[in-house]
Amino acid sequence: MNGSPELYDGSSTRSPALKIDGLSKRYGDFLAVDNISLRVEAGDFFGFLGMNGAGKTTTINAIVGLAAISSGTIEIFGHDNVRDWRTARRLIGLAPQEYNFDRYLSIRDILIYQAGYYGFPARAVRERADMLLERFGLTSKARDTYVKLSGGMKRRLTLARALIHEPKLLILDEPTAGVDVELRIELWDLLRELNAAGTTIILTTHYLEEAESLCRNIAIIESGRIVAMEPTERLMGRHGPATLSVTLDREFSAPSLARGARRDGDLRTLHFDGLDPAQIAPMLIELEAAGYTIENVEFRRASLQDIFLELVRP
Repeated sequence: MNGSPELYDGSSTRSPALKIDGLSKRYGDFLAVDNISLRVEAGDFFGFLGMNGAGKTTTINAIVGLAAISSGTIEIFGHDNVRDWRTARRLIGLAPQEYNFDRYLSIRDILIYQAGYYGFPARAVRERADMLLERFGLTSKARDTYVKLSGGMKRRLTLARALIHEPKLLILDEPTAGVDVELRIELWDLLRELNAAGTTIILTTHYLEEAESLCRNIAIIESGRIVAMEPTERLMGRHGPATLSVTLDREFSAPSLARGARRDGDLRTLHFDGLDPAQIAPMLIELEAAGYTIENVEFRRASLQDIFLELVRP
């Protein structure tokens, strides 16, 4: 699928948080991003997914001005990020996957210096830095350098730095990579809170359960092209049928009741793909009426990982 599938049924009267039209990026003869278009509405929590090398990072670098585009346009809340780059970039906060802090600054000064790029008054910067340190549980480490922080604290500092200038659009590149489960859940709650307060969030992640849990809309990029872009619920329902698995007390030997079911090697477990939920109870009653005892029933919908692999595998 090329370029620009529809994501939203209606049109917004506001400028979208991000609007990309016909974006391409070449590195010599290599086409890293191939004529993609997408739209992220203000207030959305948007997942931008793809395998390594698919074009995610190149697209993000183009959005934030770290990579010059070869063709196309990018607008941030209606501001062209080339012609009106100062305003456009002021509206974006980027939390990169890799740590790129100044190792000689305290973590408080890291936040203060970052805000300085945006012309914040000194007093306001200090107050906001202290507020973010408190919010991210880093106050006790304010005078330490980042090399003394744990991996989880470095992730928190990355988010705090991205938020220091109060951006309207927050771009997160693998924000929970390498953190433990407890911190991941804590960060999920924080991101939901930020989004509920009005911050538009674009998330890239290889933890697909993370995107499934957090994102209302998802785009999947493969080999520089958008291969899917739609609301998460619709994407989950459109690709990959639900499967009902029924394990019986003995080998199944009533083909008339199978209705196209797949059987495991033990011949006791039946897998029904694409079964309408209304058909489940009558089918189970028929199996019991035929003399079978049902030992286990499992209903499984396709996960985002299943759908992702279906779309990106050759």
